[in-house]
Amino acid sequence: MTTTVRRFALALVLAPLAVSAVRGDEPRPRPATRNVVLVTTDGLRWQEVFRGAEESLLNKQDGGVADVNALRREFWRETPEARREALLPFLWSTVARQGQIFGNADKGSRAHVTNGKNFSYPGYNELLTGAPDPRIDSNAKRPNPNVNVLEWLNKKPEYRGKVAAVGSWDVHPFILNVERSGLLWNAGWVPFTGKSLTPGQNDLNRMMAQAPHAWPDCRDDAFTFQVALEHLRRDTPRVLYVGFGDTDEYAHHGRYDHYLRAARNVDANLKTLWDELQAHPQYRGTTTLIVTTDHGRGDPPRGWRDHGEKTKGSDAIWFAALGPDTPALGERANTEAVTQSQVAGTLAALLGEDYNADIARAAKPIAAVVRPAVSQAAGE
Repeated sequence: MTTTVRRFALALVLAPLAVSAVRGDEPRPRPATRNVVLVTTDGLRWQEVFRGAEESLLNKQDGGVADVNALRREFWRETPEARREALLPFLWSTVARQGQIFGNADKGSRAHVTNGKNFSYPGYNELLTGAPDPRIDSNAKRPNPNVNVLEWLNKKPEYRGKVAAVGSWDVHPFILNVERSGLLWNAGWVPFTGKSLTPGQNDLNRMMAQAPHAWPDCRDDAFTFQVALEHLRRDTPRVLYVGFGDTDEYAHHGRYDHYLRAARNVDANLKTLWDELQAHPQYRGTTTLIVTTDHGRGDPPRGWRDHGEKTKGSDAIWFAALGPDTPALGERANTEAVTQSQVAGTLAALLGEDYNADIARAAKPIAAVVRPAVSQAAGE
């Protein structure tokens, strides 16, 4: 792995999507999307995304909260709609209004994993390859035998060297099989390497070396986001995957206060990222943002800390997309269930690529997330 450590990258997170078929004698219009950024935040429950802070966890006993009054001032509001906006203001003020968001079971919109394991490596494999794999049944650092959509894109001449992944978790390079896939990557506490580092990259290396490593296998999201930004600014990838981890780490440690603040930090990072994309001529008006998670979690009083086969409800996830080819249908209700396995096909379809033609086992894209080709042709 040392030969590829110098490669770094951001990662995209996405949701399922499908392009409607047009008549065989008519060419398919080219999507406006030329770039995709996929973002995942590990183990963030759909309940907080759609309902905001859970009152039964705003305490020390079940939520491990250090200052209950301060946390209530930050996140407690009288309605679910107000609470979720207090927690995730960018997601709800921009992504959900100008794009689409799935997964609110309270409104008949279900999103779920299909791998049956309900933890990270199986989830990321399903999300990135388009299908579950029963052979992947642990978080062990073993190279993934399956081709993922980022690798598949990177093999195409028009994307080669322009697909990157940046993650907090040091297992991401194995999930992406960077030795085989050749993806640009940076994950865990790995520093930038190379001769032509930017001042920002050198600063990040110094700070990461000096920072306490609270979790040796998972870098703080604050560093991961800055690594991703530096790569975006210097190397302008067409496909970027960014994988955050703080939400899962703090939940496992039973700190609901830190979990909520980690989720809010992810939201703030999404806003900064989107503003950066809209200010850049390569990305403005041609980039789709996909945001999702690898698994859900259980319910209070203690199940929220955990996930897995034995934790009821941890198969439930959520998915959001914002971009020029995604109709602004907002918060979806009473929809057919969408699955984690649809993310890979959706990501490719947004770029006008047919992942399913080569990877037959992959789930089809989510049709509603990509503007139907017929409507595009009609100028809608």
